[in-house]
Amino acid sequence: MNTSALILMITTMLVVTLITAYFFYKVLTIPPRSEPDSYSENDDVER
Repeated sequence: MNTSALILMITTMLVVTLITAYFFYKVLTIPPRSEPDSYSENDDVER
């Protein structure tokens, strides 16, 4: 493998790894959404 091919391969691997790490970090740091409580919302009993 010549030098230019090795540089291209390492650069591509670094870019893909950095993009993957960035989005993985973004997914782990998003605040949780408050989901509705399905039990209390299904309380449509008329008395």
